[in-house]
Amino acid sequence: MTVTTSVLAGTGTRTRSGSPGGAPRRSRRRQRQGVVAWLFCLPFVAVFAVFMIVPLVGSFAMSFTDFTARDIQTPFAVNFAGLDQYVALFGDQRFLTSLGVTGLFVIVGIPVTMAVALALALALNMSKGRFVSFLRVGFYAPVVTSIVAVAVVWRYILQPDGLLNGALALIGIQGPNWLNDTQWALPSLILMAVWRNVGTLMVIFLAGLQAIPEEVKEAAIMDGAGALRRMRSVTLPLLRPTLLLGAILISVGYLQFFEEAFVMTKGGPLDSTLSVAYYTYQQFGFGEYGLASAASYVLFLAIALISLAQFRLLRSQD
Repeated sequence: MTVTTSVLAGTGTRTRSGSPGGAPRRSRRRQRQGVVAWLFCLPFVAVFAVFMIVPLVGSFAMSFTDFTARDIQTPFAVNFAGLDQYVALFGDQRFLTSLGVTGLFVIVGIPVTMAVALALALALNMSKGRFVSFLRVGFYAPVVTSIVAVAVVWRYILQPDGLLNGALALIGIQGPNWLNDTQWALPSLILMAVWRNVGTLMVIFLAGLQAIPEEVKEAAIMDGAGALRRMRSVTLPLLRPTLLLGAILISVGYLQFFEEAFVMTKGGPLDSTLSVAYYTYQQFGFGEYGLASAASYVLFLAIALISLAQFRLLRSQD
């Protein structure tokens, strides 16, 4: 920008005037920068659109049709079914059973996982020494292990002659057939899921605990607050955003639980471990693509509603 300076007679006042073409030039420069930025983003946008947006839109449209495996060669010849697929879903007893199984998995699994993870995080946060790092790695190790490998190991542990029943036999208790008993199959999967996912929340909660200012804790101690009072009035309120993040992450995973049932129980016995995700997988396998798409969006709606409820419950309050 060209700057001209003039001294007014009798005053010492200076005035500055920019060149008339400065603003349009800056505007053109910003436009060029925007074009360059979009060119850099274009590969990702293209991949995201092809592999995410198009399938999402296509599956949503498919849920309102009677699309089956027979219609793959003539996809535009399918019939619009409106809400018939959703009505059929809620008229299918197996789908209702899968909703109940998934709901129980979430209602029991999330509080247990969060409580155990918070207890471990509190213990590790108060501990000192090199052994603490080893414990952190040990608790987090199941998270980075393949879910299929974990499920296979747990399937052998929970067999009638497996490690768990062998340990119970040492104290005179006859263990059940964990994975083939309708009363114990789902609790067994919940136990395995808690063991595998507690490390994730432990690390998140530990980071949240270490971010709490020491001055706040010292002020509470000077005011005479005991350990439980500090936990209720200081730690948990300041940890609410971290608890919210952990709850949402774990609930999304638990609502979509599939690998555990697929590897360990195949949805049995008697559909006692049939999740919505596993039911959807079966419908795709049967060639009922429209019905499977509808089931997927029912699960999506459930995830959205539960996440919204968690935001309202755990969000920070001013």
